[in-house]
Amino acid sequence: MSTENDDQRPAPTAWGPASGVGSLPGTDPAEALRTVVGELPGFAHLPELPGRGAGADLLGRSAALLVDLSVDLTPAGWRLVPRAGIDQQRAEEFLARDLDALHEVAGDWTGPFKVQAAGPWTLAAGLERTRGDRAVTDPGARRDLGQSLVEGLTAHIAEVQARVPGAQVVVQLDEPSVPAVLIGGLPTASGFGKLAAVPEDVVEQELASVAGALPGTVVVHCCARRMPLGLFRAAGAGGLSFDLGLVQDLDAVGEAVDAGVHLLVGVVPGTDAPLPAAKATASRVQAWWRELGFAAEQLPGAITLTPSCGLAGATPAYARDAMRHVREAAKYLLPE
Repeated sequence: MSTENDDQRPAPTAWGPASGVGSLPGTDPAEALRTVVGELPGFAHLPELPGRGAGADLLGRSAALLVDLSVDLTPAGWRLVPRAGIDQQRAEEFLARDLDALHEVAGDWTGPFKVQAAGPWTLAAGLERTRGDRAVTDPGARRDLGQSLVEGLTAHIAEVQARVPGAQVVVQLDEPSVPAVLIGGLPTASGFGKLAAVPEDVVEQELASVAGALPGTVVVHCCARRMPLGLFRAAGAGGLSFDLGLVQDLDAVGEAVDAGVHLLVGVVPGTDAPLPAAKATASRVQAWWRELGFAAEQLPGAITLTPSCGLAGATPAYARDAMRHVREAAKYLLPE
């Protein structure tokens, strides 16, 4: 029997069989979107085009989402500043053009649709404070960044939803810097030393505060070595995105599957390389799934195939082939 509370529950996320990680080569947002929608019809995403220059990169693009915090580009990288400058304005203009292209190309899209931004730890690790040290060293700066990111991403999701009413928006937080944060691997501003490691419980709590405040389902992506999948799951990730070739902790993967966390599994390189037959890629995934100890019939609903990382460093032809490859490989995972 259905109850009033049942009716108020959010609909479960409908994951598609294949998707992309985020970035693509090129500079034309409409062309990139047409490619994504055409090659990944079950689970498209808003592509990032860092080839456009400063402000279209992961940090600049994500910093453009921040509310009541300003950034500027210095020779050392992006820095928090008292007032926004031309670099932040350029980043905001790139985002605006992407949203215009989204309405033009994919306004009638229905189904899961993913947007991406740097997660709070990668943002704090990549942004310098005015005094020149990384924001990641300052708990107050991290808190401000996290709150600002939540506010900005929530507004961004609403903008996407307004342009694509049929989309079920999924948010991907890119956290490539978390492994370095945990082991004390980030260089100091001078480059001569390393920043102190941040305790795992602190990383988990601050990531959870961001993930838990965002509307809808949150995916955490990391294609670096030593990715802490258990930490990401404990922080509230509804999906984990990673490079299959870099995963060593199968127990963490199994625990995620048991907990109902969706896996977005990277199976082809992010830069130009010979691609195997799609069936061979599917067989590799099936063998990995058997090693995890799960039933074959669970596989299609539990994973989405993706490239191993963003495709910005690939040629346009390879990027298209990689997306087509994961789409075709996903078909072989379906029961015969």
